[in-house]
Amino acid sequence: MALPDSKIQPRQTPVTAFPGIGATRLEQLARLDIFTAEDLLLHRPRRYEDRRHFRAIAELTRDEAATARGTIVAQGLKRFRGGKKSVFEFVLDDGMARLHCRWWNLPFMEKYFAVGDEVFVFGKLVETKPRTMDHPETEVIEGGGESFIHINRIAPIYPLTEGLPQRWLRGLIWRTLEQFEPQIVEPNPAPDLKIFPSRANAVRMLHFPEELTDVDMARRRLALDEFIALQREVRLRRKKFEAKAQGLPCGGDNRLMKPFLARLAFKLTLAQTTVLREIRADMGGAHPMRRLLQGDVGSGKTVVAACTALMALESGFTVALMAPTEILAEQHFHNFQKWFEPLGVRVELQTGSRKTAEGRESGIGNQTRLRSTFGTRPSTLFVGTHALFTSGFDLPKLGLVIIDEQHKFGVAQREQLVRKGNYPHLLVMTATPIPRTLGLTLYGDLDVSVIDELPAGRGLVRTVVRGIDKHPQVWEFVRENARSRPSGPDCCTGA
Repeated sequence: MALPDSKIQPRQTPVTAFPGIGATRLEQLARLDIFTAEDLLLHRPRRYEDRRHFRAIAELTRDEAATARGTIVAQGLKRFRGGKKSVFEFVLDDGMARLHCRWWNLPFMEKYFAVGDEVFVFGKLVETKPRTMDHPETEVIEGGGESFIHINRIAPIYPLTEGLPQRWLRGLIWRTLEQFEPQIVEPNPAPDLKIFPSRANAVRMLHFPEELTDVDMARRRLALDEFIALQREVRLRRKKFEAKAQGLPCGGDNRLMKPFLARLAFKLTLAQTTVLREIRADMGGAHPMRRLLQGDVGSGKTVVAACTALMALESGFTVALMAPTEILAEQHFHNFQKWFEPLGVRVELQTGSRKTAEGRESGIGNQTRLRSTFGTRPSTLFVGTHALFTSGFDLPKLGLVIIDEQHKFGVAQREQLVRKGNYPHLLVMTATPIPRTLGLTLYGDLDVSVIDELPAGRGLVRTVVRGIDKHPQVWEFVRENARSRPSGPDCCTGA
């Protein structure tokens, strides 16, 4: 089967250009998201069978999946319960022992096999007397010029879809690789080829490895290419964002910051002060801040967030602080009320079950929207959950968005809140970096600040697990600590 001109890049060659692929095959490939030669070459095997070495049927066990090879010596379809149920079975013989392979309620399997076929089977025994596999993976061994692709080698086993034979797809990928391998180019920038194989070689090793160890090397090389491509794309997006987005002047003048810090019963740590300098530089810079604040529980992220909010409030902008749960939003609301209302800053709560701003306005009979209410008084901090970015809630003159426990929010949710303003600054906080969080920072979507110093006098944090039978003691422990904890802003040394 001749493939299209190899001078055409695989990315540009649709599978519709391949001879012998009709409408049925095109539909099957489309279900696997295969539309071009490049898609085909990046359709990765889900496992491999070492067909240089087989397990004798007599050595198959219940505990381990293995590949066996033999000849079908008998087969048949049995129907029962009035024809509503069926079992198709063939018996495989490797010259030393026999294996029964069964498919329940799949009568069409009968047309895929015939007595005398040589077959590979992969699976575990469900019975030992006689040796039996239910619904094993199978592949009929056929002769011809391409038999070397399927036998006496490490054979790739691909994800399939209904009606698409494993052998047909493997052959197509082999022929595509033979035709387009010279056209597979290195990414820019290319990785150090002293460590990794070329990209073309990695693709071949992925599909047709000489040894199983080749597979890991190929996957690592292709994963690195994906990492480089993603990093370039995100950095390009960041540059485009900075080219069109002008930062709001939110550096502040300390008229609220100084009295706030004076009311605290503790001094900021050097790490907190360093982070605040980084944030102030961003807030007064030419581009909107996009920064991740990372720190352990009790390291003082909330105080840093409060100082950041005051910078925007001093500059005449409103601030939105979003938390993932109503409980956490309520906690932030009460803390920030105690901190900010003595400074003349209004703090409002917006959750699914409680809306303090609406209640306050309805109490005086004013039914106008929040936009007109707060349009002349922007010194407001809005604390809430997902309710902050609902379509019926306005955030006038939004200058800063703060997101707590950011890993619990999707990127789309975050962007939805940010779009309520004109490129407001963004500060996201987390105490638990997870792969996506690390990706956001490493790939360039967010700058990162780390609070790597704990406040003086911070108690030891212990994490314990208690069963349901201990719940009464757990709640009593919580009540006792709640009663003994002082109130007011001075209680938040470890905020």
